[in-house]
Amino acid sequence: MMHLGLSVTYALAWVAGALAVPSQLDTRQQPFKSTAITDHAEPWAIAFLPDNRVLVTERRGNLRLVDPATKAKGTITGVPTVAYGGQGGLHDVALHPKYAENSIVYISYAESGTGGAGGAVARAKLTLDTNGGGALSGLEVIWRHSQKASGGLQFACRLLFGPDGALWISSGEINQMTPAQDMTSNLGKVIKLYENGTAFAGNPFASQGAVQAQIWSLGHRNPLGIDWDAQGRLWEVEMGPMGGDELNLIQSGANYGWPVVSEGRHYDGRTIPAHSTRPDIAPPKAFWVPVISPAGLIIYKGDLFSSWKGNAIITGLSSQSIVRATITGDTAKEAQRISMGKRMRGIREDKDGAIWVIEDGPSGRLLKLTPN
Repeated sequence: MMHLGLSVTYALAWVAGALAVPSQLDTRQQPFKSTAITDHAEPWAIAFLPDNRVLVTERRGNLRLVDPATKAKGTITGVPTVAYGGQGGLHDVALHPKYAENSIVYISYAESGTGGAGGAVARAKLTLDTNGGGALSGLEVIWRHSQKASGGLQFACRLLFGPDGALWISSGEINQMTPAQDMTSNLGKVIKLYENGTAFAGNPFASQGAVQAQIWSLGHRNPLGIDWDAQGRLWEVEMGPMGGDELNLIQSGANYGWPVVSEGRHYDGRTIPAHSTRPDIAPPKAFWVPVISPAGLIIYKGDLFSSWKGNAIITGLSSQSIVRATITGDTAKEAQRISMGKRMRGIREDKDGAIWVIEDGPSGRLLKLTPN
């Protein structure tokens, strides 16, 4: 669900609990040069091709091909029909680890069906043409949410390949809450699959059934960002309810609590027990009250922003910011919040260490960030 403004009473009550924000937060404005490349209709995600061109998803179901050198913008045809509405539509895009050999790309999106809409992941071959566009062919759906719901909320479905070639999916709970704790549902989970969509053999619940075999971790609400650190650990950011956005270190078989515990409240004001009441549930490494509305995540690995190496860089929607959190061992804390003046959606790091972000909304810009 979209974050709503906190009441003054609630915000004041939680000031002491906003552990992610240090007392001397660095709020210097935009310590980088921002170069606008193209603008897009409700962009959601980006992926870099080997030739330095960029794939950009637009939520209404358009997949664009951007040439940063000329700022030309083409169209990739063959995208399946998406369930556009609420927070749903065309979501993430990722390249197969052997894309240079097989030209296979993966997309996630909301699809309609009995009961409403749910998330899906498909793969297809991408053939580029000589006119700045291309086409998807042989599209195959390899994974779906195990149920659908009305409302069009909290699909998530970020895609990430791991060092072992496995495909990771951050599965939202489509505003149904309780499936996040239901092991017969793949909603509200982090999913680990082989490239063809079958469950990874080493998953912690592999012996328990078809759906359970997909699951790596559970208890997630709206996990909109996942990335690896240099040590091969998986980090995740997710939107909480009214308060309680989280940065988590994802561990095999761990339960992250939603909707049993949270550092936020329900939108109607009802309280939710804090993580501290359930020592058996993994607490976030950082959380935010009031919210930042995290929409994307990278763990920075490049050299261009040398002082940011190993930091979590998070795009914020309602906070209209880029949030930088330092990671020390198994702990994290917010170190800097950079005002962008726009709702910020996707984020990726290119091979040279530049950071690319996309603004949310009907004319969201693709921006390349380099040091001043």
